[in-house]
Amino acid sequence: MIGRRLRIFGTRRTLSSQLLALQLLIIVAVLVVISGLSLAQASATFQREQGLRVQSAAENLAASPTVRQLLASAQPRIRTALQGAVESVRAVSGLDYAQLTDPDGIIVVATDPSRVGQESAAEGAGARTGRSWTGLAETSTNTAVAPDASVQSQVPVLDADGRIVGVAIVGREYPSVWERLAQSTPDLVVYLAVASVLGAVGSILLARRVKRQTMGMEAGEIVDLVRQRQAMLEGLKEAVVALDPSGRVVLLSRSAHDMLGLDEDGVGRRVDELGLDDRVLDVLRHPSDDGDQLVLTGDRILVFNTVPIEASGRKVATVTTFRDRTELSEVQSKLDISRTSSTALREHIHEFDNQLHTISGLVQLGEYDEVERYVDGITEHRERLTSTVTDRIDDLGVAALLIAKIGAAAARSVTVALDDASHLPRLDDDASRDLCTVVGNLVDNAVDAVLEDQAVDAVLEDQAVDAVVEQNAADAVVRVRIVADADGIEVEVADNGPGIETEDADRVFEQGWSTKGTSLDGHGFGLALVRVVCRRRGGDVSVSDRVEDGTRWTVFRAVTGSGGRAR
Repeated sequence: MIGRRLRIFGTRRTLSSQLLALQLLIIVAVLVVISGLSLAQASATFQREQGLRVQSAAENLAASPTVRQLLASAQPRIRTALQGAVESVRAVSGLDYAQLTDPDGIIVVATDPSRVGQESAAEGAGARTGRSWTGLAETSTNTAVAPDASVQSQVPVLDADGRIVGVAIVGREYPSVWERLAQSTPDLVVYLAVASVLGAVGSILLARRVKRQTMGMEAGEIVDLVRQRQAMLEGLKEAVVALDPSGRVVLLSRSAHDMLGLDEDGVGRRVDELGLDDRVLDVLRHPSDDGDQLVLTGDRILVFNTVPIEASGRKVATVTTFRDRTELSEVQSKLDISRTSSTALREHIHEFDNQLHTISGLVQLGEYDEVERYVDGITEHRERLTSTVTDRIDDLGVAALLIAKIGAAAARSVTVALDDASHLPRLDDDASRDLCTVVGNLVDNAVDAVLEDQAVDAVLEDQAVDAVVEQNAADAVVRVRIVADADGIEVEVADNGPGIETEDADRVFEQGWSTKGTSLDGHGFGLALVRVVCRRRGGDVSVSDRVEDGTRWTVFRAVTGSGGRAR
């Protein structure tokens, strides 16, 4: 029994059955109200109409000559004559009862003999003083109704001298509530039947229309679908934003809300009211045939993909998915640093091969003293390069990066010099990785800048690029200065390349901006990533030009707000 009960209550009702049940409940409620109003109206009508009848009958009884002459007599035969008058009035008027009382209100004659000798209703006591009265009165002739279930009229009876000799009382009992309901039942049944049929037909038609509009799904299925969609959106790592054709947000996942840095829910608002960057707004509004688009917003690098959604040949929405590429960009930057280090190692291996060949040749020639001087020179150069960095830079990750960058740049005929004023303590792992990202990208940018300048000079002079680069090797210089204090770490990288135009001073840090072209995996994001890392640590990066000894230097200065020193 319990299992069956659970299955019954667990059964999912269809939309049409729910609408029909609701319609029937409304109809029943309306009928109950109408029934109550009908009973109240019927009572008022009964009291008004019957009040006129009983008043007329009581006045006729009080005005009867026989009653006026004989009511004051106490003889039994006279009472018999009065009994005939009372019965005649009741029979002619069709009312329920009639009574005659003496001036003290004691019933003398009544259509109900059991009432003789009792006191009449107190409601009509005014009739004993000469005033007629009509209204609701207590009666005990029908114990099935309430005490006020009688419409009664009391009229004083006057003799020939105008003295009050009694009171004529005529009344009509109220029918009971059940009797009145029984009288109204046929009409109520007709109303209920007609309303039920119309409600059922209307509910079925409405349910069919709603199901067509909801593609045949029931209300419970729609709820389940919405919950499943919301759960899937919350489970997606990628962010999702959907706009209707007017640019209003109709869908916004939690990850999208967090990545875009919104303060409140944006669903239902226009996308241009959310305070987003112009570049983000452009991507969200306009689908691109180029596929993924990278956008730098705040301290994040986001990859957007926007596609239009069409139904029945018209555009109904624009859906954009995007993901945070900041961590991936940082990993890619670190991978570039590793590749640079690997390249430097390969170049060193090639250089070591040449040195070993030289040593081997000197040994074969028997020039042992020359071999010793040659080896000492190589060792001294390596030790000087390493000590120049490690004496100033205590963090092993940054020191290794600088040594690799200096070697790689030297192989490209570019001098990378570490400023003597540089000093950096040992950092924690996160700070060291972020600083490697900043230094590596700034140094690479500076080396590329001086080499690009030399290549441009070669084209202008109509000479071989390699020849000009080799000729100007002494002029290609990149200076690096790293200083740490209690407020943070300052990195300054200067090069004597072509410089940055004044109008481009702010654009160099925009995502995708580069003099070497842009792509998802190529150039144009190194400096943007530097800005992201610096701002994430409470600092910033800037660029400026200065002139020293007639040489124009382009200076990139990056400041991080947290030193992150290792304990």
